Amino acid sequence: MPMEKTFDAGAAEARIYGLWEEANAFAAGANASRDETFCIMIPPPNVTGSLHMGHAFNNTLQDILTRWHRMRGFDTLWQPGQDHAGIATQMVVERELAKDKSNQTRREMGREKFLEKVWEWKGKSGGTIINQLKRLGASCDWSRNAFTMSGAPGAPASDEGNFHDAVIKVFVDLYNKGFIYRGKRLVNWDPHFETAISDLEVEQVEVQGSLWRLRYKLADGLTTRHEVAWDEDGNPTEWEERDYLVVATTRPETMLGDTGVAVHPEDPRYQHLIGKEVILPLCGRRIPIVADEYADPTKGTGAVKITPAHDFNDWGVGQRQGLRAINVMDTRAAMAIRDNADFAEGCDADLVAKCIEMFHGRDRYEARDAIVTEARDNGWLDGIDADKHMVPHGDRSKVAIEPFLTDQWFVDTAKIVGPAIDAVRQGKTKILPEQHEKVYFHWLENIEPWCISRQLWWGHQIPVWYDDEGNAYCAATEEEARAQAGGKALTRDPDVLDTWFSSGLWPIGTLGWPEETPELQKYFPTDVLITGFDIIFFWVARMMMMQLAVVNQIPFHTVYVHALVRDEKGKKMSKSLGNVLDPLDLIDEFGADAVRFTLTSMAAMGRDLKLSTSRIAGYRNFGTKIWNATRFAEMNHVFNGKAEPGIPAATHTVNRWIIGETARVREAVDAALADYRFNDAANALYGFVWGKVCDWYVEFSKPLMDGELAHETRATMRWVLDQCYILLHPFMPFITEELWGLTDDRAKLLVHADWPAYTVRELLDPDADREMNWVIGLIEEIRSARAQVHVPVGLKLPIIEVSLDARGKDAWSRNAALIERLARIEGKTEGAAPKGAISIAVEGGLFAIPLEGVIDVAEEKARLAKTLEKLDKDLNGLRGRLANPKFVESAPEEVVDETREKLDLGEEEAGKIRAALARLAEVG
Repeated sequence: MPMEKTFDAGAAEARIYGLWEEANAFAAGANASRDETFCIMIPPPNVTGSLHMGHAFNNTLQDILTRWHRMRGFDTLWQPGQDHAGIATQMVVERELAKDKSNQTRREMGREKFLEKVWEWKGKSGGTIINQLKRLGASCDWSRNAFTMSGAPGAPASDEGNFHDAVIKVFVDLYNKGFIYRGKRLVNWDPHFETAISDLEVEQVEVQGSLWRLRYKLADGLTTRHEVAWDEDGNPTEWEERDYLVVATTRPETMLGDTGVAVHPEDPRYQHLIGKEVILPLCGRRIPIVADEYADPTKGTGAVKITPAHDFNDWGVGQRQGLRAINVMDTRAAMAIRDNADFAEGCDADLVAKCIEMFHGRDRYEARDAIVTEARDNGWLDGIDADKHMVPHGDRSKVAIEPFLTDQWFVDTAKIVGPAIDAVRQGKTKILPEQHEKVYFHWLENIEPWCISRQLWWGHQIPVWYDDEGNAYCAATEEEARAQAGGKALTRDPDVLDTWFSSGLWPIGTLGWPEETPELQKYFPTDVLITGFDIIFFWVARMMMMQLAVVNQIPFHTVYVHALVRDEKGKKMSKSLGNVLDPLDLIDEFGADAVRFTLTSMAAMGRDLKLSTSRIAGYRNFGTKIWNATRFAEMNHVFNGKAEPGIPAATHTVNRWIIGETARVREAVDAALADYRFNDAANALYGFVWGKVCDWYVEFSKPLMDGELAHETRATMRWVLDQCYILLHPFMPFITEELWGLTDDRAKLLVHADWPAYTVRELLDPDADREMNWVIGLIEEIRSARAQVHVPVGLKLPIIEVSLDARGKDAWSRNAALIERLARIEGKTEGAAPKGAISIAVEGGLFAIPLEGVIDVAEEKARLAKTLEKLDKDLNGLRGRLANPKFVESAPEEVVDETREKLDLGEEEAGKIRAALARLAEVG
């Protein structure tokens, strides 16, 4: 049956993926023919997640490496799985419950019943992203799909795996070694979910707020001279005596927890006050004035209120200066000062009672308004300034995060960080691009204790139990803990572990650790991790620390950090901007192959992608090009009968040339993939398949399809197209698998075809290579010259051979018909170049094409000159903008990049116009 005119991706992709799954093509070790292994771990998407462009990009690169290694015979495993996503999943299930008013809330039903609901939801909806990854073509071993909560209490029997055992064992081991402890520290606190969250779950939101200036009275009758007038050079000329300091804050509600005022140690205005005290309004607490470099003399008054329990910078000052930390809020970010001994200590009892009456139990923003009103009414509000600033918000709850002093579980990372630093510094693990090593080192060398507890229900519950006296017992099971406690009644810690703690064990946990499984012995350490730059320290660094601390091995030898997928103008995709491209929509419209190849062709190391639908459409056309070349071959009986084994023994120059070009691109693709230069591999294939095969070789082969060279040419074309399918398969798996199946009765699917190992040295014929590239160069030069001076496309022109060496003459004689047909040349003569001709230079010679009477040279010169004049004016404007430091420094990054891109494209166009004018100058 003849091939369809086009490849219907929508109809074919699910069918082809079904063939792969039916053949168990992605199983660990499938198609292995060598002892070497290749293992890659999928960065586990959230079980609540849906495929976005970052997933599509990341998983396309992983799939390319996986398919490439599998076809080369490596014992290959691409390990898939999902993260249980504590906050996200708990939020989704609570929302689902809230849709039906008859349902109990989470707190009403209790922990056990609620977790049953979560597992029920996971069973129904948790596989959404798996099916979406399959649509992309991801060739993971889905039979090994892992889940970071597998094996946990309440998990259904169908949920295979023992990841929970690994997590609990690591916690207990690290606790017993003194690497995990419980302590009071400042954390990011989400008042909506009432839990600590990680930095990655915090997003900075710009808000138009206020800066309130408050007067704190100096204690013990002290005063200070304050500048009130200055000369034109900024020197003070007048002062006034004040009995207060002015501090500025964007969060007046935190003042109830102030325990100090910081000034810079070298600020002359305040040196005489260092060590003295101010009296905090409202509660009368005496707090010290301390010297700390955190205070900036150039900002505001240079005096900064310090609230160690409610600000991360203030916490640092408090630690350095020995200031108290007073928590004045509860878990919902309401004021909590009743029965708060820390708050009341050192304050007047009557004032404390009044503060409790005015503020206790009020939301932080209500308390803010009430405090500002008190300040205004009682004369200690110095002023209010409009202030635009960044406020951290929970990425799930969308409420402002509160720095909160609370008891949490921490990993003492300073004790386990050393080996992770050494592994990268010594080259055992390499991070690409190398600039990301600086981020890695900076974070690890300045690492803080890692908060690993969360006040949630969904997650790995902390394996610590307490007796009635508060003594802690850490064990893998309650029975073991009770044995440690001598049989006492125990209560388990209600908190769960941060999801980054469990995902930090992803490489060993998915391979069956703590059991010594065959997979763990075979595939660990793994080979490469492909990940986004935003989680280098959240996940990559923690995996390095955890694996080295637990099994004393690096988890992978290479970390490839890919860039960000932006919109076509270089802006970050966001729902608020309305510029989000949904990969599933793009797959529906253009097919998975086009989406994959577009992302890969733009995956230059360290450079963000600017994605547009027009570019994806262009790469869909690339798929159509190889499809049409195959149809041409089919119509010319190339696929009749069984393919002859091996590489064709070609005799004709054209066939020897294309065989050599195939070897050249094979080497280029392998070298690029070995160095993670995905874009170079894709672009090499694009140039070869579209340019060398579909354009030149198809055209060159047409005259050879009849006569004594027909059999050789058909065999060569069949082999070359097979190589195209094989080499393109990791990048465009669906269309290539379809073509593979349509063009022969194959012993196995393309996904398991043998990757070629032939070399340029073996297959490239230097004479054929030189001759055909000479022919192509001549044709392209003639076409370019014609286009530059606007010769009508269909017009055939004579050509004059001005000078040509023997090799050039031989090449012309053997390929004259091709050259004349493809360059639209009619007859060649020898002689001098006449006036009114354009020159065509080639290796070993010179040709001329007479243009007299063909075009109006003067009119064409005038048109091009006018175009160039306008273009130069535009380019000067762009150069001026880029030469302006203010523009480069203050304009959005995407605007600066777009301006540079316009300048580059414009200069390229101007160069072409000048070349055309130079040609016309030759004419006269």
